[in-house]
Amino acid sequence: MPELDLETLQAEMTSWRRHLHAHPEFGFEEVGTAAFVAAKLREFGFDEVAEGVGGTGVVGTLKRGTGNRAIALRADMDALRIAEQGDHPYRSQTPGVMHACGHDGHTAMLLGAAKLLAAEGGFDGTVRFLFQPAEEWGKGALAMLADGLMERFPFDEIHGLHNMPGLAVGQFQTRTGSFMSAEDNFEIVLKGVGGHAARPHSGNEVLVAACALVTSLQTIVSRRLSPADIAVVSVTELLTDGTRNVLPGTARILGDARSFRPEVSAEIERQMGIIAQGTAQSYNLSAELHYTREFVPLVNDETMVQEAFAAARTVFDDGDVSVAREPMTGSEDFARFLDHVPGCFAYVGNGEDSAPLHNPRYDFDDRGLIHGARYHAAIARRRLSPG
Repeated sequence: MPELDLETLQAEMTSWRRHLHAHPEFGFEEVGTAAFVAAKLREFGFDEVAEGVGGTGVVGTLKRGTGNRAIALRADMDALRIAEQGDHPYRSQTPGVMHACGHDGHTAMLLGAAKLLAAEGGFDGTVRFLFQPAEEWGKGALAMLADGLMERFPFDEIHGLHNMPGLAVGQFQTRTGSFMSAEDNFEIVLKGVGGHAARPHSGNEVLVAACALVTSLQTIVSRRLSPADIAVVSVTELLTDGTRNVLPGTARILGDARSFRPEVSAEIERQMGIIAQGTAQSYNLSAELHYTREFVPLVNDETMVQEAFAAARTVFDDGDVSVAREPMTGSEDFARFLDHVPGCFAYVGNGEDSAPLHNPRYDFDDRGLIHGARYHAAIARRRLSPG
């Protein structure tokens, strides 16, 4: 089969990525994105293109040879509810929504790999291309699985990529074992009796107690968990029903917790309940704790990681392929697929001067597109080697 010109493919992927960046869609609303993806896969000559998987997900199937093994390559498609502050010509045309995490780049990279493998082959078996909705709120992978993903489109292993600000373009990192953390969400509601700001003694306001509780929650990691366990407890919102001259009678404290082991997650919840009830009692208030688990830890399979490194070294320079020194406390619902099959998730560089993920000035560096596309193709060919 003829080889694609990589410079031409790079230009195409850049065009696709910037189109997607200009037209971002929130989770489970990726109707236009999904239609764009499906049209491209059909244009490439895919054997099967299934739309509406898990709501707005797309699964493309590409078969070559007679091999009976299948692997999956996955990209996420959703954007965030963030107002973009960038000034590039392809900035978001959807008010209040932007691709602030690079999912436009992830989708474009996987489309590039789809075009490469469809045109050039080089593998014996089946490659499933998973374009997933709603990663940002941890529901998209579960929705695809609940829609019969594994039964309708079976595969033996799965691989994925995420861009990483701070890592130079053209670099690749992953690691065996714990790679990204679980994410738990919590809400603590304190209830008392509000009143006039001039007469605090006539009620039982909650704001002072809420401030004390926010401070006390920081002792969970520093004093109540083993120093050997990595964990983060972050309060992100404190909301009350008070106003300038009204002492509040209700306060809501919201935030999230990150950890890498279920036992640590359970202990964080237990200690949070103890602290909330103890604080409420000391201020003569009532407290309710609502604790949910949104993301599970992402744990890479050892064999899949070694295979990923071997594939990456055919794409990246040897010095640009490295082991991530420590797990990241960000979360990824790619982990849900790893509950079913072994796999590997990895990072590709987005530039040492890139704005952070989820920042209104973030932008995917298009120079990294060709690296991601070639890596996806390389891992598929390695794992489904015709030899």
